Amino acid sequence: MMVVACVDPRVDPAHVLGLDNGEAAILRNVGGRITPATLRTMALLSKVGAANTATHRPGDWNLMILHHTDCGMNDLASFPDALADYFEIAPSELERKHVTDPRRSVRTDVDVILENLHGPAFFVSGLIYDVDTGQIETIVPPTPLTLGEASTR
Repeated sequence: MMVVACVDPRVDPAHVLGLDNGEAAILRNVGGRITPATLRTMALLSKVGAANTATHRPGDWNLMILHHTDCGMNDLASFPDALADYFEIAPSELERKHVTDPRRSVRTDVDVILENLHGPAFFVSGLIYDVDTGQIETIVPPTPLTLGEASTR
């Protein structure tokens, strides 16, 4: 399992998801977003996993994208040039990243994964953690994608 989550200390993915040590690789960045840098890190980690034959377990794996309410990413909306640099896009393209709407942003990031990640079969899901209630809402249920398949959305 791999979890991509925000660096916000209120949202510790292991605690929120009830994970024990060694159950998941956890990538944290600002907003828990799927950026080109995140995709590069994931690609490199897949090579590490494939090279480590002693612990590599073939078969399906799960990718969870975990966004949350009251994210500091909202505050960055007033810094479009910095955000555009973070996403490696033009400022005019920022609207499609839905920076201030966690439900739309997690859906956007799942779509980025479905369009860009290639490899063994996996499931990707999009979750929102409510920092006030501690509840998790599934925005995108586990969606299968297999090698060579492209998103149809």
